[in-house]
Amino acid sequence: MTRELLRQVRLLDPLSNTDRQADVLIEDGMIRAIESYLDGVDAAVLDCTDMVLGPGLVDLYSHSGEPGFEERETLESLQAAAAAGGFTRLTLLPGTHPAIDQPASVAWLRSRQISAMPQLNCWGALTIGTKGEQMVELGELAATEIVGFADGQPLQNSALLRRSLEYGQALGKPLAFWCSDRSLSGNGVVREGSEALRLGLPGVPAMAETASLAALLEYVAEIGTPVHLMRVSTSRSIELIRAAKSCGVPITASTTWIHLLLDITAIQTAYDPSLHLEPPLGNLVDRKALIEAFQTGVLDAISIDHSPYTYEEKTVAFAESPPGAIGLELALPLLWQTFVEPGIWSALDLWRFLSTQPAQCLQQKAATVAVGAAAELTLFAPHQTWRVEPQTLKSRSSNTSWLGQEIQGQVVKTWAV
Repeated sequence: MTRELLRQVRLLDPLSNTDRQADVLIEDGMIRAIESYLDGVDAAVLDCTDMVLGPGLVDLYSHSGEPGFEERETLESLQAAAAAGGFTRLTLLPGTHPAIDQPASVAWLRSRQISAMPQLNCWGALTIGTKGEQMVELGELAATEIVGFADGQPLQNSALLRRSLEYGQALGKPLAFWCSDRSLSGNGVVREGSEALRLGLPGVPAMAETASLAALLEYVAEIGTPVHLMRVSTSRSIELIRAAKSCGVPITASTTWIHLLLDITAIQTAYDPSLHLEPPLGNLVDRKALIEAFQTGVLDAISIDHSPYTYEEKTVAFAESPPGAIGLELALPLLWQTFVEPGIWSALDLWRFLSTQPAQCLQQKAATVAVGAAAELTLFAPHQTWRVEPQTLKSRSSNTSWLGQEIQGQVVKTWAV
C-alpha cells in the first residue's frame, strides 16, 4: 500500500471551481481525503507549500517521431517529455511512417504504452497516408481505440471533406480539421504583412486560413456533424468561430500554446528556425484576439502540437527549415508566468484550458481532484527555476526558441490512473 500526504498544497479543480489550500491524501492511486489539515496520518509527507495540484493535463494533438523518424523522438522519450510537462494524457497525430490509417497501426501503437503515465492515445487518419486523396475505411478504424479522426494536414478536396463529415456523423467519434488553403499559402513561412516585408520572408495570407475555415463552417452548419477546429491562428478566424457558435454550429476550437505567447515580432532579431511554425505566428492583433477568445469562450482548449526535429534538420536558413517546435515540457510554466502571474487569467482558467476542456473536446471524461476520484494529478511548483538545455529536456529533440534560457515553473510530479 502506497500512501502520500501532500501538505498544504494549492488545490485547483476546474470541474468544481475549487481553488483553495488543503492537505490531500493519496492512497493506492485514489484520492482518499481532502481537508484543511490532516493530522495523525501514517503516510509519506511532502511539503507542498507554494505548489499547485490540479487534474493531469491533456494534450489534444502532438507528433511522434516513432515510427519512421526515431532520431527525432521515440515513443519512450515522447512519453517522458509529456510526463515531465504535467501531461497525463497524450494524443498523437497519425502522420507517422507508416501512418496510423489502419487497425494494425493502432494496435501496434497501443502496444508501445511503456508505462501508465501518460495515457497514450492517437487520432486515426481520415485519408490513406494522411495524403488527402482517398478516405480510409472509417468504420474499421472507428472500431479501434482511436480518439477520433484527424489527418493533421489541411484537407484540400472539398468533396472528400463533405463525405468525411457525412460518413463520420454516425461513428460517434470526434473529427478534427486544420483549415488552410495550400494554394493561397504557397511557399510562405511567416504571416503576410508589413512585418514579413521587413523580414524579407515570403508571407502566408490570413485568408489562407479564414477562407478554408469559412467553407468548413458552412459544411458543418449544413450537415450537423460536430467537429474540432485545430490550430486557429487569426483574428478573423475568431470572428467566424464566434458567429458560428452563436448560431449553434457544433464546433470546438483550439490554438497552440506558442501562438498565445509570441507573434511575428519574435522572429525579428534572430530568425530562429524554431519559430518557423505552421500556421505561422500571427501579428499582435491576432495574438490579442486569441487570448481574448479564451476569456469569452470562443476558443476551448490550448494544444501543444509538439513537433520534434533534429539539430541538423533545424540548423538551416529559416525558410528552409521544417515547421514546428517542441513544447510538452515548456507550455505550463511559460503560460503560467505569462498569464497567471500578471492576473490576465486565473490559475483555474489556465488549468481548465489545458486539462478539463481538452478532455471534453476529445469526448473524454475529465479528471477531477475530489475524494474518491482516481489520482490523475499534476503537482507544479510555479516558482522553481530551471534551464532549458538538451540535457535537461526529456524530449530527444531541442528545437525551441527557449533553448539556453532559464525559465520559472516546473512540474514536480504526476500521478496517472
